Amino acid sequence: MTSMTVLLTPWYRRVPTRSTGSDDQPGSTEPTAILDHRSSAISHLVERSHRSAGSGDPVAVLGECHSIIRDEVRAVYALEERTPASQVLSRGFGSCSQRLAILECVARALDIPTRVRALLIDRSFWYPRFPKVKFVLPDQMLLAWPEFRIHQWTPASELFGSIGCRGGGSFTNNGSETLFEAVGRCAVDWDGREAGGAHDLSHFIRADHGYFANRDDAFAVLGQTLCGPSRLVADPLLRRMSA
Repeated sequence: MTSMTVLLTPWYRRVPTRSTGSDDQPGSTEPTAILDHRSSAISHLVERSHRSAGSGDPVAVLGECHSIIRDEVRAVYALEERTPASQVLSRGFGSCSQRLAILECVARALDIPTRVRALLIDRSFWYPRFPKVKFVLPDQMLLAWPEFRIHQWTPASELFGSIGCRGGGSFTNNGSETLFEAVGRCAVDWDGREAGGAHDLSHFIRADHGYFANRDDAFAVLGQTLCGPSRLVADPLLRRMSA
């Protein structure tokens, strides 16, 4: 019998599929419906990040931008992935994925190409956050994980440091530290390069759909974690819950 959590997902993701994105995807700096980096809200964030960085070093500017988003855009469990980044920034709250989209926007505004890797993550990854209702989580959740072309393609988790956590510890997906916060402190490992290590999250990956030029394309091809009617009901409720 098909489980209720499977029925919540888009129909074309209910069966295993092969990678659909190209591994040699060059990325882009162009604005999209989600990555609207020419908006006034994003332009203002770029200016603030430049001033805080005190230099034109792109990694330093992105680091300041990450800190601003972390401090001023509250982490919630929003589900509507196609929300424009400028809207998320202006309203002051968003999911981990939505806040990463803001960081991508700033990168593109700085003329740094970005792309996303589309990963299907097993629901057990989120058990620490939903211990009492884990049975209602979708079987797998789509994660659009950004990469930034700074000399070479660099995943978001290694943008500010190599594999491992500055200051010790590891990322547990528990408490106030979401994947977005972890980007600034802890390089997590989706590829199992340190197999079995404290930072290895590769065992949560159910499928790797490869790279897309932007998250808009990834969601257009693969759909979002929940199908449209489910998002319509759940998003207004979950985006009020702090992560």
